Amino acid sequence: MSDDRHSRFRDAHSDRDQAEHVPSTPQSDSPAYRLAFADEDFLCRDELRPVRLQLELLKPQLLLDERGIESTIVLFGGARIPDPAHKDQARTQTLADLSKYYDEAREFARLMTLKSIETGGRQHVIVTGGGPGVMEAGNRGAMDAGGASIGLSIVLPHEQAPNEYVTPDLSFNFHYFAIRKMHFLMRARAICVFPGGFGTMDEMFESLTLIQTGRMERVPFLLFGKAFWETVINWDALADAGTISDQDLDLFRFVDTAQEAMELIENWEPAPPRDNLPGREK
Repeated sequence: MSDDRHSRFRDAHSDRDQAEHVPSTPQSDSPAYRLAFADEDFLCRDELRPVRLQLELLKPQLLLDERGIESTIVLFGGARIPDPAHKDQARTQTLADLSKYYDEAREFARLMTLKSIETGGRQHVIVTGGGPGVMEAGNRGAMDAGGASIGLSIVLPHEQAPNEYVTPDLSFNFHYFAIRKMHFLMRARAICVFPGGFGTMDEMFESLTLIQTGRMERVPFLLFGKAFWETVINWDALADAGTISDQDLDLFRFVDTAQEAMELIENWEPAPPRDNLPGREK
């Protein structure tokens, strides 16, 4: 992170470094003496949660701004979907069959990254959750094209390191799910959802809800794998029950291949955010 300072005051780095080399005394060894911004124990106190939320929002924002990244293409999808080369190790036959979407995610990310490179890497940068499965495929496809991609990891008890294809200086780690979700969507110009489990569905439905309620502009919203999504979610039943409107079914499209997705995104008709909620008019 650059430090283009205009202040005449002494900078924080210098004071932090100097404070680490003061003589050891009962006073200087006391936790109370630590500079507040360099005191990890202090920053982790419950009362500092608002500050940590702000820091998690601000750090990726500044780094992405410094890289000149203006828009992203979001890839959500299951961490358990294997590379087809290893589908024989899948826990179920269904997972093995879904491995074809690893290849589709990889190819889609490759094609989109080629377009991103034409903008100097400022537009349509692939962003994933930084993990294995579909996320790995997305970052891998961007690397295949010779471009950069973003990984937004989250600290989980079982989680491993980010996948090896994330661009290192665009690999972020989060404590707060909410802030991570904001970074997924703040620059999004398209949202692509591949087969997945609870996490994928959480991200899909939260994004759809923001668009449905007009809290977010409409963007191309693509569900890869029509057969999968129509099996696990009865979309028409939701509309028939009246819990969503028929118009809500028009907020997304089904695709099965990377090429279909590219064509839909390139020919998508821009639309402003909704100013009402169909089916709930007074």
